[in-house]
Amino acid sequence: MNTLNSEAFTLFGQHIKWADMIGNLFGLAALALGWRRSIWTWPVQFLAGLILFGAFFGHLTGSAGKQAVVMVVALYGWWQWQRGEGRGEDGHIAVRFATWRERAAMAAAAAAGTVAVALLFTAYPKLSWDPWPDAYIFVGTVVAMYAQARGMVEFWFAWLLVDLVGVPLNFANGYAFSGFVYVIYGALVLWGMRDWWLRSRKAARPTLEGAPA
Repeated sequence: MNTLNSEAFTLFGQHIKWADMIGNLFGLAALALGWRRSIWTWPVQFLAGLILFGAFFGHLTGSAGKQAVVMVVALYGWWQWQRGEGRGEDGHIAVRFATWRERAAMAAAAAAGTVAVALLFTAYPKLSWDPWPDAYIFVGTVVAMYAQARGMVEFWFAWLLVDLVGVPLNFANGYAFSGFVYVIYGALVLWGMRDWWLRSRKAARPTLEGAPA
């Protein structure tokens, strides 16, 4: 991993590392595949997590731990989509809005998880140099991926909230390419949100008997 952690190039005065660049390019590809509702989003996300785990390990242990959790959730997402439940007529995962109960559960889990992880990071400073934002991104990423695995449109809202903190935090940590990619993530998230939103409305619209297909 020494080679992956070496500098690839400098962009706008920011030093870009190979692992940071490659891992986030895979992450970007995974998000695009998620937009297309392709099951390959999960192995690509797993590979992105594996590369970024190597980039962060030994330097930002908390961020490395986040990537380990990302890999576990990616395996869950692959299993969930592979089962074939909740698929639409086109063979891809059917998307929907979460129920109010599901939204409340995810919001509560995100809030409680952020506090718990931030307190852990605070108790062990070597895990993170900025416990609360790092915990927010850590837990927000897991919640977003869970919502994606369940085909919920709220997946995109969760990613957007993560991006708002992820961009400045990655620049501050010296992972400039991650910061640049998070900006692109933001654009993809908005497009993906629109696509899933429209698909969910189409899927929820009742078909009148005798109406043309």
